[in-house]
Amino acid sequence: MAEYAPAGEPPRYARITGVGGYRPRRVVGNEEVCRRIDSSDEWIRRRTGIRSRRFAQPDETLEVMAATAVDKALADAGVSATQVGVIITATMSYLFQAPPLASRVGALLDGFEGSAFDVSAACAGFCHALELARALVASGGARHVVVVGAERMSDIVDPTDRSTAAIFGDGAGAVVVGASPRPGIFPAVWGSDPSGADAIAQPDPWCCGPDGPDTRARHLRMAGAKVLHWVAGTMPGVAAAALARAALDVRDLAAFVPHQANLRIVDSLVTALALPEQVRVARDIVETGNTSAASIPLALESLLAEGRLSGRPALLMGFGSGLGYCAQVVTLP
Repeated sequence: MAEYAPAGEPPRYARITGVGGYRPRRVVGNEEVCRRIDSSDEWIRRRTGIRSRRFAQPDETLEVMAATAVDKALADAGVSATQVGVIITATMSYLFQAPPLASRVGALLDGFEGSAFDVSAACAGFCHALELARALVASGGARHVVVVGAERMSDIVDPTDRSTAAIFGDGAGAVVVGASPRPGIFPAVWGSDPSGADAIAQPDPWCCGPDGPDTRARHLRMAGAKVLHWVAGTMPGVAAAALARAALDVRDLAAFVPHQANLRIVDSLVTALALPEQVRVARDIVETGNTSAASIPLALESLLAEGRLSGRPALLMGFGSGLGYCAQVVTLP
């Protein structure tokens, strides 16, 4: 049975205690993507900053990738699966209604018997799930919560669609959230603009089947210019609000880890926020592509591997389909 905080235990806070990731074996360069769309390596690099992405092989299922990332995060945190009270999985590419992907992941973890559920908030899903994990640990609902973002975007993207085929990739990233005597994950700033819900959307459900009028309408579609405009007008204010919740200024940050949507978007946010040069900025999208809910934990893993960030504050910021967003300041493990 999962561990719970004893009744009457003093109020506590939450922090990230471990990070892990999984990148599929197959590396796909721009030249390969361009075989099916009217584009070029130069155009893709100029418009998105992406040089390559990873596509999962048949044996690299969502649950296998996620469980591998979780195992790494648990090892990093020094926590066993038997101690985990909850697994929250953020994904937009899980093609089954039941069971939850989180349950599939839990079945691959030796001794896990806790709660397991999924969050569907697209590219902002990881940050939403992290806020739920913070609240669970801070309230005593669980001692340890695993948050995992896992995507096989190659399953839901049309490889002939120029607006999406070159952008998305596959992968999984996870963090372990545990108790802390001081705030290590500050309360999130989250919200949405439902008037833009169709800007990143799947026009038809998967149940339309092969006899539908246009099976390509089952794949993800994106109005890139509309999304870029929304991010530019909305996310700087969200970032400022998240920093205010932590009583910090941009000058206090050690790292900035936004959703890896597009390198132009990442760089535009750096400019809009007037980030000092010493702030380390995640640009994992260059080699990994846009992995939706997996992009922030994967980028976080890459940044931490470079060293000199442990114990310092970082701003995480997810945004995407909905149009939804979620941002929070965390202390890096």
